[in-house]
Amino acid sequence: QVQLVESGGGLVQPGGSLRLSCVASGSIFSLNRMGWYRQAPGKQRELVAIITFDGSTNYLDSVKGRFTISRGNGKSTVYLQMNSLESEDTAVYYCYGFSLRTGDYWGQGTQVTVSS
Repeated sequence: QVQLVESGGGLVQPGGSLRLSCVASGSIFSLNRMGWYRQAPGKQRELVAIITFDGSTNYLDSVKGRFTISRGNGKSTVYLQMNSLESEDTAVYYCYGFSLRTGDYWGQGTQVTVSS
């Protein structure tokens, strides 16, 4: 089993920055990829960014050039650096982990609100 705990959400003005962190514990050796999803009110959850354990990344088109996903040295931590935030980025952000052996894992979510 894997546990994921996010931190770093909050209220920020348009154009501002936030960095989200996700710490994984448990059977982290089994994770093949980690990333971030988000869900805005009334909308479906969507993939924001993903990073595999060989370092490959992929991003939602609307965040390319503004968001950067990265891993900590021990590979148990994943970060999402969010710059030039827009009101459309307001959502609950969820840390995600995937294991070929045991499936999907989710964090509890952290609220990001972009508003003046």
